[in-house]
Amino acid sequence: MPFLTFFFVIELDIVENTYILSGGNLRISHLDKDQDAGTYQCLAFNSFGTIVSREASLTFAYMENFKTHRRSSVSVREGQGVVLLCGPPSHSGDLTFSWIFNEYPSFVKQDTRRFISQETGNLYIAKVEPSDVGNYTCVVTNTVTKTRVQGPPTPLVLRSDGIMGEYEPKIEVQFPEIVHVAKGSTVKVECFALGNPVPSISWRRMDGIPFSRKVDVRKASGVLEIPYFQQEDTGTYECVAENSRGRNTVKGKLSFYAPPHLIEKPQDVQKPIDDSLVWECKATGKPKPSYRWMKNGENLESLERIQVANGLLSISRLMLSDIGMYQCVAGNKHGEVYSNAELKVIAVAPDFSQNQLRSHTMVKEGGDVLMECRPKMSPWGGISWRKGSETLQESNRVSILDNGNLRIQNATKPDAGLYTCVARNQFGVASSSGTLMVKEPTIITTPPSTLDVTVGESIVLPCQVTHDPSLELKFTWFFNEQLIHFGNHGGYFEKVGGHSAGDIMIRNIQLRHAGKYTCAVQTKVDSISIAADLVVRGPPGPPTSIHVEEISDTTASLSWRPGPDNHSPVTTYTIQARTPFSLGWQAVTTVPEVVGGRRLTATVIDLSPWVEYEFRVLASNAIGTGEPSKPSKQARTKETSPKVTPANVSGGGGSRSELVITWEPVPEELQNGGGFGYVVAFRPYGATGWMQAAVPSSEASKYVFKNESIQPFSPFQVKVGVYNNEGEGPFGPVITIYSAEEEPGRAPTRIRAKSLSASEIEVSWKALPWNTSKRRVLGYELRYWEKREKEEAASVQRTVGNQTSAIIRGVRGSNTYYVTVRAYNTAGAGLPSVTVNVTTKKPPPSQPPAKVMWNTLNSKIILNWEQVKALENESEVTGYKVLYKRNRHSRPSVMETNTTSVELSLPMDEEYFIQIKPFGEGGEGSSSRQITIPRIPGQSLVDCFLILHSSQWRCHSYCQYCFIVLTTDWSFSGPSHVFKRNR
Repeated sequence: MPFLTFFFVIELDIVENTYILSGGNLRISHLDKDQDAGTYQCLAFNSFGTIVSREASLTFAYMENFKTHRRSSVSVREGQGVVLLCGPPSHSGDLTFSWIFNEYPSFVKQDTRRFISQETGNLYIAKVEPSDVGNYTCVVTNTVTKTRVQGPPTPLVLRSDGIMGEYEPKIEVQFPEIVHVAKGSTVKVECFALGNPVPSISWRRMDGIPFSRKVDVRKASGVLEIPYFQQEDTGTYECVAENSRGRNTVKGKLSFYAPPHLIEKPQDVQKPIDDSLVWECKATGKPKPSYRWMKNGENLESLERIQVANGLLSISRLMLSDIGMYQCVAGNKHGEVYSNAELKVIAVAPDFSQNQLRSHTMVKEGGDVLMECRPKMSPWGGISWRKGSETLQESNRVSILDNGNLRIQNATKPDAGLYTCVARNQFGVASSSGTLMVKEPTIITTPPSTLDVTVGESIVLPCQVTHDPSLELKFTWFFNEQLIHFGNHGGYFEKVGGHSAGDIMIRNIQLRHAGKYTCAVQTKVDSISIAADLVVRGPPGPPTSIHVEEISDTTASLSWRPGPDNHSPVTTYTIQARTPFSLGWQAVTTVPEVVGGRRLTATVIDLSPWVEYEFRVLASNAIGTGEPSKPSKQARTKETSPKVTPANVSGGGGSRSELVITWEPVPEELQNGGGFGYVVAFRPYGATGWMQAAVPSSEASKYVFKNESIQPFSPFQVKVGVYNNEGEGPFGPVITIYSAEEEPGRAPTRIRAKSLSASEIEVSWKALPWNTSKRRVLGYELRYWEKREKEEAASVQRTVGNQTSAIIRGVRGSNTYYVTVRAYNTAGAGLPSVTVNVTTKKPPPSQPPAKVMWNTLNSKIILNWEQVKALENESEVTGYKVLYKRNRHSRPSVMETNTTSVELSLPMDEEYFIQIKPFGEGGEGSSSRQITIPRIPGQSLVDCFLILHSSQWRCHSYCQYCFIVLTTDWSFSGPSHVFKRNR
């Protein structure tokens, strides 16, 4: 891009060395308010043209000091309003005002009685009070320079000729009749009144429209602030000042304005010579913007070929002199916006270098072809065509289009050949050539068809073609106009055609595969397609609209509508039901027993009363059974008296003088109605009359009859019946139950306790007589506790049956325990025996065997370890247990020794896991870590002869063959049986 040059247009004279231009930026040094203030524009130009920037205004902010040094006193009555003038000094830039009362930093605070105008700087006091007397100083701040100056103080004094009476509001601070507000800016209008009492200030729109939410009415008071001003905020506003003596108003209009904003801009354009140009420039704004056009920084006026009107620039018969940079300037009194565009005018001879004719163009015989000719030339000239060396003549099949392209319709074999496009204008001539080839058309030989197939079968859809052998074929299949991606779709579709066939196979056809299949064949010159409709027959679809028409206690009448039969008539319907108590859906009995395919109603029988049912229907045809319908709405069968009695009626036990009767509750689905309960009938064995009691809970499983006259362990005949809201049901069978028995009346004797180890105590006693009297013994209860504990904290262990000893495990070593024994039965435990004590043995050694070493020799494993020494509070080591096993999950074998070494005669062809534990009278101690002895290969297997003179024999792992000799003595006297060991 050519280098840009910048310079500035300045309305003031340029002083040497004051202005420095650097890369388009203007730097002004030694600023002078009188000399440098003004309007600036930047001009940028290069070989393509010149553009001008928008105007920039340079002004200087300043503020001088107040000129007067003393101000006269302001004398007012109490209750009177007063205005203290600020009179700011000469300045440039926005100001803010505040007032000091008497001395800094005591500033006047604004409220409903005092107001400081940010327009004039004056201080307004609506009603003077004695506390207001003092000196007031106006403070002015320049918001640009941040400088601050103070005016001379103004004394405020009270007059002595009385207090001012009440009077109506007098508005002293008014906003202009019209205030022009820029779009998106914040506007503030002021209104304040003097009066006694102090007037209140309120605001309203004269058109009655309420203030938008962006206006904070609570903050309004003397200033109405409207942020982000928009068109809808325009209108007349009224300030109302009122007190008890009257009211006064002032009105003003807020007018909306907006600087121009471009919404349509001219774009860079390249045009051939003698062409025409139209550029349009549009902008929004209020007032409506006006337009002007500039070329290379100079204003354009309408003249012959060039017309400028309302943002529209048109140039006819473009010339090279029209090349340049153009600018649209839209403006109103609130500003201007610029838009730039470049115009290039081209004049060139025909040129095919960028757009050669296609070297080869193919068309099928009988088809249409378009050969494009797109040379670059300006202005556009004439186009002609040649075939071979002869000029091509147009006919009803051959035509040269306005854009120079050649169209041949219904192509024939003689149309093939070399074609040349010739372009010319006043600047020259050029040509480009390409060959047209006419190919044989592609024809699908497979006729359209409708195919019929059953779910689960496979089918081949054919697509056979004839075509020009020089062209490659591409087959594409569509299912219901959606492309089939082979390899997806669950592997159902597979290509099976050859070079000239696009056949596909559909495997394991499903109902969803029914539809329209299209085979599309494409070559470089043509494309054709053929469609086949595939009908898939399958099980019926689910029936719909399942309704329960009528329901009784055991039957339900159903109706439904048929689903799709999937091209095979429905032969039967099956009805299933589900309840909250069933395991899923169950087939039900219907009337008729077989529901034919033409029936759409049936009655379900043998239902349970007072149960919520859901029903669904399945349809079947010659192919199979389809998916079930959606469930019907839940329907409850009607109530009836119960028919099922409780199961497993039994009882017994309980406290003295009680008869305890238990049963299994009847399931809810068999209760047949609400208000379900039980009737318990009982009588002493052999009596004639029955006593009855009602149990009104469906979940009850127990009834207790208590009467002091009941003898312990007395037999009763018992039966349990049922009832519900519809009436009583049957009683169950009569069974015999015994009343509660008494606790054993005697205590066990000959109590002995002996410590077996640090964690085990053996307790023995003499058993009480074992009989079926009224004080039966079902077993014994052992209670034991440590010496330092109380008996209430004793642990309990029970035996069952007529045992006379038991082992207590899990006790602690070197501790004294107390033990008692009681007999018990269903009524509880009897009297305790005498208390005996026993001291447990010392704990076993806590240290495991260390330095365990092993070796193998002649099919033996030799183990050695260090002796374990017991601690002072541990029992002495009396020996060691060697535990060994062939795999991690088998039960270990044990060998005991009282030395620190052992030899194990074990075959070496397997892996072994070994641990060693010390033991003493306190029990087994801690185990050594597990050692693994690996299998040692290379051990030869030997033949083994087993003389079977007893029932105990073993074929060892080191035996290759085992020979069993059947004999009764040590001599051979019978047949031998040989078998190979299963390794």
